[in-house]
Amino acid sequence: MGMKGKIALGAVVGIAVIGAVSANAGSDGKDAGSGSGKGSSASAEHNSAKKDSGGAKSADEKEAAFAGDGEYQVGSDVKPGTYRTTGNTDGLCYWERAKDAKGEMDSLLANDNVTGTSYVTIKATDKLFKSTGCEDWEAVDPKAKGTRASSMDGDGGMFKVGTDIAPGTYRSTGNSDDSCYWERTKDAGQGLNSIIANNNVKGSAVVTISPSDAYFKTTGCGDWKKA
Repeated sequence: MGMKGKIALGAVVGIAVIGAVSANAGSDGKDAGSGSGKGSSASAEHNSAKKDSGGAKSADEKEAAFAGDGEYQVGSDVKPGTYRTTGNTDGLCYWERAKDAKGEMDSLLANDNVTGTSYVTIKATDKLFKSTGCEDWEAVDPKAKGTRASSMDGDGGMFKVGTDIAPGTYRSTGNSDDSCYWERTKDAGQGLNSIIANNNVKGSAVVTISPSDAYFKTTGCGDWKKA
């Protein structure tokens, strides 16, 4: 089984293979690693300048819960919960969840570089949330209703299933060099335990998003259309 991954701008965390594919997000409690290129980390490095579209915006515009630049103590500066940042255009948005404020590799629980939209759930057991170069974060209402699109920007980031996008089978074409990465998740914790399935794809990609999936992540792919 091959191991493929992408580099985070900040700290880099280890990856694990899921079936015949590999994780792209940070991991809760997993060992940290380093390196460059594919196979060295689990966070995404994005080079495209596309903005998210095709339903990435959920129901109502919300006031920012906290700014996209800063380090926040969980419980005092920021409350546990699920948050969303959108409109990030160049992959320079970086965030991380940490179990302490030491700033060491072992402190890292999960992280990601973001183009488009990202959702992340900050847990009550987290100690620090760091965000650099991101658009402001807004709190997500778990009961919010949205317009469920049947297409997605292939570099749009994360889409909430049932709110941003409809479940079903989607197809992406024009992927030329394995830089297309997709991921089905059961929550927004962004750790390895969140991942249901994932893949790095060259050529055509086809994936069925289940109604029970929580989110779908897409990075560096051709646009997805419902089959």
